[in-house]
Amino acid sequence: MRPAVFLDRDGTLIEPVAYVRRLDQVVLFPWTVDAIRLLNRAGFAAVVVTNQSAVARGLTTEAFVRETHAVLEAQLAAGGARIDAFYYCPHHPQGTVDAYRQVCRCRKPLPGMIEEAAAHLSLDLTRSWMVGDGWVDVEAGVSAGAKSILLLPRGAEPSSELPASAARPDAMLNNLMEAAGWILRGSSSR
Repeated sequence: MRPAVFLDRDGTLIEPVAYVRRLDQVVLFPWTVDAIRLLNRAGFAAVVVTNQSAVARGLTTEAFVRETHAVLEAQLAAGGARIDAFYYCPHHPQGTVDAYRQVCRCRKPLPGMIEEAAAHLSLDLTRSWMVGDGWVDVEAGVSAGAKSILLLPRGAEPSSELPASAARPDAMLNNLMEAAGWILRGSSSR
């Protein structure tokens, strides 16, 4: 079993947008390709786990989410980086689309997507990391038994929206490149 780095999508890999509804809104941060390529080379599985409530809200479709991930995958591949798998939650308890209006185990902060990926890809959660820009990411990672990194825009303070579980990140850093360095330094000291 190998370790993984579970990655939030919006605000972690790509520039944050309220809801991605057009493919031209898929804009990688300048460090994304290099950071993922470093993690790939170090033997980590790179797995995207993302809440996509826009589907439940009727703003987009699952087909568009998959198309978005294909575009993201192509952009990364052009730079020699790869995502091993994409997992997304299309549900939201207050969704306007009946089929997606539900409470589910896959929606972060619950660990369903991480656990599903670990089962499908034979991943060791105790050696894995969750990296994201929200407390829901931290809580999902901790709940799954992984370590976590909360990304904060340079100079920002953590939001006051602490997770109900009081989960705390192992580190708070500025971006995915800093997170990749932190993870790689930690894994090389073992």
